[in-house]
Amino acid sequence: MAERLAPGLRRVLAPNPGPLTGAGTNSYILGEGEVAVIDPGPDDPAHLAALEAALAPGERIGHVLVTHAHRDHAPLARALAARWGAPVLAFGDATAGRNPAFAALADLGGGEGVDEGFAPDIRLADGATVEGAGWRLTALWTPGHMGNHLCLLWGDAAFSGDHVMGWATTVVSPPDGDMAAYMASLDRLASAAARVLYPGHGAPVTDPAARISELRAHRRAREAAILARLGPEPQDIPGLTRAVYTDIAPGLLPAAERNVLAHLLDLCARGEARCVGAAGPGPSARFRRAEKGGGRGLDAV
Repeated sequence: MAERLAPGLRRVLAPNPGPLTGAGTNSYILGEGEVAVIDPGPDDPAHLAALEAALAPGERIGHVLVTHAHRDHAPLARALAARWGAPVLAFGDATAGRNPAFAALADLGGGEGVDEGFAPDIRLADGATVEGAGWRLTALWTPGHMGNHLCLLWGDAAFSGDHVMGWATTVVSPPDGDMAAYMASLDRLASAAARVLYPGHGAPVTDPAARISELRAHRRAREAAILARLGPEPQDIPGLTRAVYTDIAPGLLPAAERNVLAHLLDLCARGEARCVGAAGPGPSARFRRAEKGGGRGLDAV
């Protein structure tokens, strides 16, 4: 069943609830008449039927847009587009925008939940626009959660994908995720000064400036906690994660370890930490505090 959120905007909730998806993926129908679908969601025939049932008589889908190529956002795009003869639009394929520095790192792991075969028909570069009857979207490239992540600006609102959500923080999992890029993208989205954000999961964010500030402070606090635990003796990621995430549910520990890895790679790149062994989540990876003037901390990888 579709929920009308604003004039010209409907939401259909995908049936994929979980610890990292909340109540499910928000698929948005934008416009009236010839509409756009934003984040069609998982490849689920029931959800496809629900999206089509949400169309008014005589309406058709003219554009299918994907904020990023994770399996809870992208896979249904191809089937939906084929049924309506509509193009799929996104920043790029599943590897687009990825930090090239991560390609040389051994034992990095990652790739959780990626729709590896995803590729758009039309690539939306940063700043590109797409429009239909009564609506216009501007692409804002916001890597961090994933290299090909886009936010989509719509008047004084924005579709924020998984970059900013009100109910949870964002997982940043290298090599697709990049903590430095995530922080910079928070600033980019803040500069758009949107009145409301429509996220990939959860309710609309009605005070974007406050939420972005809260997320920025949260990440800086995690970084400070990790640095405080680092000393001259190398430590592994599982131990650091248990020390820093003291109140997390056990089922979320794997995601927390990926966030810790993202912070450590960022700290290494800034010369504040050093990696001993392969820079990944496995048992061979160890990290320690960098000596002053020691340079970048990924030289040993």
